[in-house]
Amino acid sequence: MQWTSVLAIYLLFWVMSAFIVMPFGIRTHREAGEELVPGQADSAPSNFRPGRVAIRATILAAILCALFYANYVNGWITVADLNFIHPPKEIVEEQIWMRETAKD
Repeated sequence: MQWTSVLAIYLLFWVMSAFIVMPFGIRTHREAGEELVPGQADSAPSNFRPGRVAIRATILAAILCALFYANYVNGWITVADLNFIHPPKEIVEEQIWMRETAKD
């Protein structure tokens, strides 16, 4: 895999991770006991820290990208493993064999 592909995949994981970690630790003005500014939405955060979100997203994206790359190199989960509609013949035979040996 080229380094540019790894970088693109990492950036995709980073954006996804940013949206995942963004709501953690956020409190509204009412939860923080602060006064609302006129015209402010009730759900607006009072303690949003984008730097903290970026650090958390970077760490989570690095872990997820490393797992993705390890799976790419080692082939733990392949496209054939995710084909549930028409699975390959070898997988069907293995599942039948596993069921038969479990019954014994």
